[in-house]
Amino acid sequence: MARLALYPGSFDPFTLGHLDIAQRALRLFDAVEIIVAANPEKKASMPADVRAALIQEATADIQKLSVRTFEGLVAAYAEARGATALIRGVRSACDITYEAKMAIANSRLCAELETIFLLTAPAYAHTSSSLVRDIARWGGDLTPFVPPAVAAALRRPYA
Repeated sequence: MARLALYPGSFDPFTLGHLDIAQRALRLFDAVEIIVAANPEKKASMPADVRAALIQEATADIQKLSVRTFEGLVAAYAEARGATALIRGVRSACDITYEAKMAIANSRLCAELETIFLLTAPAYAHTSSSLVRDIARWGGDLTPFVPPAVAAALRRPYA
């Protein structure tokens, strides 16, 4: 049976750090599904389906990697998909503190689900989606931070 890992997040926007985590997760699992959260409570810079389409474009050449949107509890979605693990990238101790709470909650909701923490590669350790949105807002060079399709989409509202 194939081992499926889910990589959930808002990906607002999807960064090169996110891409690195997804590619490294593929070394550990048979397949990885990036799942883009559609949360009507949060104001995202782009709708979830647009974010998912940009991720799909950025990862189109990567075998065994898929992209979907979801709404609701990650643990319930994972159980429905037959996933064995959640992938989470962590940059700092603050990330670990937050992610540990989420991992515990998800394991209580779905006992068979493991959360795997991957440390962010040093090249991306200071990259965050909010930093990228600020750089886009002020017309900065996005190429060190996001895939080309994402950079183009982020430039449009500020052109």
